[in-house]
Amino acid sequence: KQAEKAVHQKKEQSKTKCRKARRRHINLVAEFNHRQRKNIWLETHIWHAKRFHMVKKWGYCLGNSPTEKSYRACYRAMTKQCLLQDLSYYCCLELKGKENELLKQLARICSIDTGLTFQEASCLSGRFEGSLNLYRADRYPEDMLGPVTFIWRPRDGSENRQLWIWVHPALKQDILKELKAIFQCSEPEEICISEPVTASVQEEKQVEVVTSLGNKRKKEDKEGEKAVPVKKIIGDGTRDPFQSYSWISRTTGVAISDRSMEILRYRLIGPLSHSILTETLKAASVQTV
Repeated sequence: KQAEKAVHQKKEQSKTKCRKARRRHINLVAEFNHRQRKNIWLETHIWHAKRFHMVKKWGYCLGNSPTEKSYRACYRAMTKQCLLQDLSYYCCLELKGKENELLKQLARICSIDTGLTFQEASCLSGRFEGSLNLYRADRYPEDMLGPVTFIWRPRDGSENRQLWIWVHPALKQDILKELKAIFQCSEPEEICISEPVTASVQEEKQVEVVTSLGNKRKKEDKEGEKAVPVKKIIGDGTRDPFQSYSWISRTTGVAISDRSMEILRYRLIGPLSHSILTETLKAASVQTV
């Protein structure tokens, strides 16, 4: 009897939900997708946003300076332990084609007088990462484009090779334009379809419901189940989502792809960097069909 009495005397639930209910996963993801329409967030954005002053640069939202006095802690980590930096905002340009054709055209935008080139034996094997300065085709020492880093994919027995070039987002458009010119890549191979945009419009409608303080109806898909939005990054901070992101040349057979925000990049500094990587990364078992 006491239990039944308590049920009848239970107060009506408040229309304004508590903070825990408002911060459910289904609401947070939709809100995050909406907030990074203009400035893309890195995978570590939430961690940095709680501890850093954020700035909007090059189409990204990046951590500029810490909110606490952590300079001594960072210095101690670099000298005795390990410090990790998120460099995922760097843009990755992927080149695929025959090795001879790639080296022949890439030699036009760099010079051996400045140091190593794409033909360096240690880098060409794919064991080490190289860095150099790029210039406009056949214009050295004038018209410098900027510094880049690159890494070759190890040989697999065929004459086709794969090269990744990492560039700063402020230099991406100029370097991409020069690469497309020397390899004569003018025809788009892949074009972004409008499906992610449609999904984002649906997520925007969900955000409108989230921002209201009244009762929130449960989102349901066509089958009547609860629809959970998925985090989707449309393009990146340096690329229009409606433009093509891969080009191919019929004359040289070289394909250039924009892999920005598809490959994460981290930098580890400190004497314990190698030991941390050894404990973190595990070798995958190779399965042959």
